[in-house]
Amino acid sequence: MSEHVDVLVIGAGLSGIGAACHLEERLPGTSYLVLEARDAIGGTWDLFRYPGIRSDSDMFTLGYRFRPWTGERSIADGPAILDYVRGTAAAYGVEEKVRFGAKVVAASWSGEDATWTVRLASGAELTCGFLWCCSGYYSYDAGYTPDLPGLEAFTAAGGEVVHPQQWPEGLDHTGKRVVVVGSGATAVTLVPALAERAAHVTMLQRSPTYVVSLPGVDRVAARLRERLSPARAYALTRWKNVLVTTASYQLARRRPELMKRLIRKGVTSQLPAGFDVDRHFKPAYDPWDQRLCLVPDGDLFRSIRHGRVDVVTDHIDTFTPTGLRLVSGEELAADVVVTATGLALLAFGGIALSVDGVDVHLPETMAYKGMLLSGVPNFAYVIGYTNASWTLKADLVSEYVVRLLSFMRDQGHDTVVAERDPAVEEEPFMDFASGYVQRSLHLLPKQGSRAPWRLRQNYLRDVLTIRRGAVEDDVLRFSHSPSARDRASARAAPGGGPD
Repeated sequence: MSEHVDVLVIGAGLSGIGAACHLEERLPGTSYLVLEARDAIGGTWDLFRYPGIRSDSDMFTLGYRFRPWTGERSIADGPAILDYVRGTAAAYGVEEKVRFGAKVVAASWSGEDATWTVRLASGAELTCGFLWCCSGYYSYDAGYTPDLPGLEAFTAAGGEVVHPQQWPEGLDHTGKRVVVVGSGATAVTLVPALAERAAHVTMLQRSPTYVVSLPGVDRVAARLRERLSPARAYALTRWKNVLVTTASYQLARRRPELMKRLIRKGVTSQLPAGFDVDRHFKPAYDPWDQRLCLVPDGDLFRSIRHGRVDVVTDHIDTFTPTGLRLVSGEELAADVVVTATGLALLAFGGIALSVDGVDVHLPETMAYKGMLLSGVPNFAYVIGYTNASWTLKADLVSEYVVRLLSFMRDQGHDTVVAERDPAVEEEPFMDFASGYVQRSLHLLPKQGSRAPWRLRQNYLRDVLTIRRGAVEDDVLRFSHSPSARDRASARAAPGGGPD
């Protein structure tokens, strides 16, 4: 006898808690559970424990639309974000709906019953009418680490190698020589934080990344808070930041050379005279081909100015007992090497999906509005923006799913599925050059060449099409299963119980 709920949410991170809050507030009477593989609420912000961890988006857009961020800093540290997520869960009463240690490994849809059967790693099963995947986009088990020749010689001589995703609690880097391999958001966060206690830190990168300095405290937000209610000040600041980010992105795509000059000017102004800016901070790609890295108050550049940090642009030839030898022949002495080399992409937590006994092969599906999958009924997922805050998209998806469920309830439907149009041409799921995306694109669904199959990285457009657009269109097919109607009647009858 399996436990049955109307909605199962997979993941108790930023997206999953937001989804649960929307269900709690906007669909009263809906039964739901949040399944969390780990033993705590927080997702990314509970998993990552490396020094200096912080947001790579401002908190006025990374925060939920429905709950103001009241912290002072716009670029917040990990513990503050974790407190915010857990505080939201407590404020909206969804903590008791979270089931910990519940790792989902498979989910099978029965069209006859209009029901998902969800199997956990423990062997337990639950059923639901709607499955909502908020498990993120990467593997929680381990990050991506490339082949590192000679690694054994370094560790045998007492050197330590760590990946940020699995940061050991007892690691003490005080007074040590640290090399951080990588130049993405994690690396530029780690480097200045490690430099506070290390003897010296070197950021070793194969190629540069665009790095932009932003104020850690939003002065406009501070002024608005002095004059307006917290909710009003938050809403205005949020929209201000949305518009600024959108304008910056559009300028980068339409006038990339101008954006390159602006970024370079900002970087040069914060680095010491004579620093080789073009070698270390001039990427070969255009801005926003990969995500820009944000550093609050220029902390990375300040560490370089003060001589605590070096940047080296080169390739690793091999590890040695005392550090790393580079292709150029240069040797980097190291006691600790941090491999900030990226994430291992994992769609939908690696869950094996099947529909009426047929396995779902993700590359054969197409993404509808970036949140449903063609041919997979009663299933939604959250994947945030690559050019803006994750939560902007997560909030929109939550609003849409609640509207969709409400529409189905009002119209007497129990099944919805996006039917793919064979005339719509396939395109890669993400138009993004980052290595972690390119390594895994062949494993992901496709997007289409036109709406509603095209995955646009445009919050303003999505506000109109997702938040304001009609639920019914010529793509979604709604129906009701007679078998499911009988089962619902049985549960409602006196003495009725779980399926």
